[in-house]
Amino acid sequence: MALFGFMKKNDRSKEESGTHGLTNWLDGVLQRDIPGDVKAFAFNLYDDGNGNWSMELVGTRSFDPADTDWPCDEMTDFGTRAAPFRWNDAQRWDQVLEKAISVLKEYLKNGKYAAVLMSREGVGAGFVDGDLEILHSRRS
Repeated sequence: MALFGFMKKNDRSKEESGTHGLTNWLDGVLQRDIPGDVKAFAFNLYDDGNGNWSMELVGTRSFDPADTDWPCDEMTDFGTRAAPFRWNDAQRWDQVLEKAISVLKEYLKNGKYAAVLMSREGVGAGFVDGDLEILHSRRS
């Protein structure tokens, strides 16, 4: 199956294929005003069962690449908890994570609002009950 081959937008009635759906979702979230006190961004992934996955984006009050709990210092979810990015992929969780991280890294390089993400101290991604991968850090 193609990367995020079956994806649903927030209203769950419209489907998009390819990475275009995730890019559009990110553009929609990041075009909003981001509070100045957001120190970092974390992409939280969820296994919704039966090959269904979802992702939310949170802004945090702190960032510490040596401490994987910094995403718990959440100050906003930018409305993505109620409207997460959802897709279906029959692969294992680790393969889904690898694909998601690959797409997010590409967005950090070429995305419309990549500068918004890169303007803060850090960006991380991972399953909420697993390890976190730092995708960007302004700290050494």
